[in-house]
Amino acid sequence: MTKSFEMDMTKGPIVKNMIIYALPILGINIVQLLFNAADVTILGIFTSDSAVAAVGSTTALVNLIIGFFIGLSLSANVLVARYMGARDVEKSRRLVGCAVCLSLVVGVFLALIGFLCSRTFLIWMKCDQAVLNMATKYMQIYFLGMPIIMLYNFCASIMRAVGDTVRPLIFLIVGGVLNIGLNIFFILVLGKDVEGVAIATVASQAVAAVLSIAVLVKSNGYAKLEKKYLRIYKGELSEIIKYGLPIGVQRCLFSLSNVVVASTINTYGEQVVAANTIGHQFDAIVHDSADAFAMATMAFVSQNIGAQNFKRVWQVLFRSLIIVSSVALFAGALCVLFRKQLCDIMTNDVEIIEYASMRIMTLSFFHFLTGTMNVFANLLRGMGKNLSAMISCLACTCGFRILWIKTIYLLNPTLRMIYAVYPISWALCLICYLIIAIPSLKKLQSNSENIKREIGQNEIA
Repeated sequence: MTKSFEMDMTKGPIVKNMIIYALPILGINIVQLLFNAADVTILGIFTSDSAVAAVGSTTALVNLIIGFFIGLSLSANVLVARYMGARDVEKSRRLVGCAVCLSLVVGVFLALIGFLCSRTFLIWMKCDQAVLNMATKYMQIYFLGMPIIMLYNFCASIMRAVGDTVRPLIFLIVGGVLNIGLNIFFILVLGKDVEGVAIATVASQAVAAVLSIAVLVKSNGYAKLEKKYLRIYKGELSEIIKYGLPIGVQRCLFSLSNVVVASTINTYGEQVVAANTIGHQFDAIVHDSADAFAMATMAFVSQNIGAQNFKRVWQVLFRSLIIVSSVALFAGALCVLFRKQLCDIMTNDVEIIEYASMRIMTLSFFHFLTGTMNVFANLLRGMGKNLSAMISCLACTCGFRILWIKTIYLLNPTLRMIYAVYPISWALCLICYLIIAIPSLKKLQSNSENIKREIGQNEIA
């Protein structure tokens, strides 16, 4: 492999390069959602709505448990991109080797925790007794595959840092097709239900992980994985934790608030849980469509800060906001317009379709808020201001959602009141990010200019 898959984000047309960078991520997000939806659809058609509810009951909990460590993988993205912007090949490759080793250590830890504690966690979440055994079985198998899942996430994050977003998409498609084939085999041929879906998911991730490692090994650029660097370095580990800890904590807190919301939804019974699972599949398409372009912000900002090109950072920010808002509004409108037809793909239960449509109606059109929110969040991460992003998320999203469920929701305990907390919390968090991000960028730019000025004066002297 050569450097042809890498992208120098410090020069060239911004919008064109952002689209080139983001479209494969958009493809990854949508393909991943389609494969997840295929899991749910196959379960719904060939097994039962109980199996669908069982898988749906685990989503928020799985995201909570692995959220912190996914944050560490995102820190690898920021750091490798920054080293690439600064043209420091040695540091970049050391960090790649350290990140790959760390992913395996993290994966083994998560496998042990998830396998041993799945049932206990689900009981704490008030999982419906009717689906508790199936949900536990699904979670245990899924977490046994966590070393593979973590390895793929870290590798994909590293590839995205250098602008290579095409091959992670290709690998996901290959793994996803295998996933669907294995789902059908396990369910129709072997008569399995949720355990078949879990095994198929892990197997597909294994294929993607092996292909990703092969790319890093054969690379000649900043993302090359070399045997001599395949170890955990104290300095690089410290940097990953420094940048990744706030991101990881933020993701955990975000997921924790979703666990509280999901626990409340679980009290409405199996039909509502199944409907929420189905509605989430399509609602997530809108979110992830916008988030693909928001993700581009982090890599572009990181590389340009590494190159000390602040004029271009501002240009990246403004163009990202326009693109993300436009994509979110368009996708949200389509999802709302065709909500009944979309839900009908997954179930023929009229009541479940109505509940799923309610979620889509309440959330989908407002994802321009999450999109712009994520642009500012990724701007802060690209600047290394992860703690600021974490605090804003804690107060305006996580804290507010828990407060809503524990107080305001109780005044009118309906499903609509549960769903209403999402767009309101998005708006609050967007305001907080906006207040913090713009002054932070101005201050960072001013400090950089002062340093350059001092260096220039010293050279003259």
